[in-house]
Amino acid sequence: MRFKLFPVILTAALTSVMTLFAVSHFQNRVPYLVAASSPRPLPVNYAAYNNGNTPPSGGPVNFEQAAAASVKAVVHIKTEIDGHRIIVNNNDMFSQLFGPQEYLIPQQNGSGSGVVISPDGYIVTNNHVVADANEVTVTFNDKYTTKAKVIGADPATDIAVLKIETDKQLPYMEFANSDEVKLGQWVLAVGFPLNLDATVTAGIVSAKGRSLGINKKQSANPVESYIQTDAAVNPGNSGGALVNTAGQLVGINSAIASPTGSYAGYSYAVPSNIVRKAVNDLMKYGAVQRAVMGVEYLDSRLATPEQLAATGLDKADGVYVVAVLPNSAALKSGIRKGDFITHINGEAVNTQSDVQEQIARYQPGDNVSVTYSRDGKINTANVQLTNVNGTTEIIKNDSQTKVLGATFRPLTQQEKISYNTGSGVVVTDPGRGTLEKQTQMSKGFVVISINNTLINSVNDMLQALAAGKEAQIAGFYPGRQGMHYFTLNNVDIHQE
Repeated sequence: MRFKLFPVILTAALTSVMTLFAVSHFQNRVPYLVAASSPRPLPVNYAAYNNGNTPPSGGPVNFEQAAAASVKAVVHIKTEIDGHRIIVNNNDMFSQLFGPQEYLIPQQNGSGSGVVISPDGYIVTNNHVVADANEVTVTFNDKYTTKAKVIGADPATDIAVLKIETDKQLPYMEFANSDEVKLGQWVLAVGFPLNLDATVTAGIVSAKGRSLGINKKQSANPVESYIQTDAAVNPGNSGGALVNTAGQLVGINSAIASPTGSYAGYSYAVPSNIVRKAVNDLMKYGAVQRAVMGVEYLDSRLATPEQLAATGLDKADGVYVVAVLPNSAALKSGIRKGDFITHINGEAVNTQSDVQEQIARYQPGDNVSVTYSRDGKINTANVQLTNVNGTTEIIKNDSQTKVLGATFRPLTQQEKISYNTGSGVVVTDPGRGTLEKQTQMSKGFVVISINNTLINSVNDMLQALAAGKEAQIAGFYPGRQGMHYFTLNNVDIHQE
């Protein structure tokens, strides 16, 4: 029986081999034996368009080295604002009947983060983290704690620079080129949220060039072109680092979009190129040298349907020029109302924040190439940027002359136009003298008049205050409605 089955088995085996050989030979010679490590390709493609090039590898991203290096260079910042008494006269019926109202503001404490940017102790953080602070303390990840001095601050970009004294070389973080940050790129957010120890979260860059309008609370001319990410950021992360996978600083975390005040999906960082410019100027001059073209813009994101149709923004690229300021750099270079600015030094701009980000990295006196379209024709202008006063001179921090223990600066011409006022000086530092003790006036307040005398300079203030022992100061906060009135008693400018 066994011998009778052998020919049958042999015949079946030979038939199977011949069948497989025929199939492989006549059907495009597809191999019938495939290694397990090399599966046969499926008839599908990647969703990405790569113009026929080999798709990029999608291997896992390792954050370990970047995280380990970053936490050493990110510090916990704690601030203290002394309690003080304030006297407020709102010039209303209540104040006229019962006199000025007196309040006691208790001591306030704040918390944020900062990034060490040099081995000798310079630290960058947000302006809103250290604003009005009487004392600033920084703590490193290894628990080393020391006092810090505020070297300078720029409300427009929300950047401040601190300095600590140390004899040792500190771990610090290098700046990356934020222009090279791409959508979908992995980033880390490093800081001290919710008073926790150093915390690292990961996410991707979800947008660039975002403008939130948040810096209008502290500056008349805010510069906003945020990097948007979905890395988790909470209160306390402000001033901390946004880091690429190489451990380099690509931004300073500044804000979150949230209906509750805690993380809800989006966080925002000041790009490192803007940070670096602000830091260098603050360290060198004590004030950021802001370059301007002297142009007011309208971009498609903020325009109404009627404005889009009237200006042609719905059919054109670039940013629409609404107005060109008198004697401005833009006017001198030939740019006019109705033009569409499309490129600055070859970089495409489509929103006002795009323009701000490009201009914010230059100094007054620098020349930039501006490409614009007019009536369908492309033009290029060489624009020499100026400062807010219309010159190319260096504007240093005006902190030499103090009045009532505080420092001030005159409004720029552009600020006067924006605020629709012909006079005014801005409080740059409330100080710790009479102004701070008797009022709740804070940095950014615009003083319009003292005792009904218009104020345009520090000398105007000195003359107005020298007239008597009492003074009523009138002014406003940019971005807020209504005038504010403060009454000072027993003023003696010679004792300040």
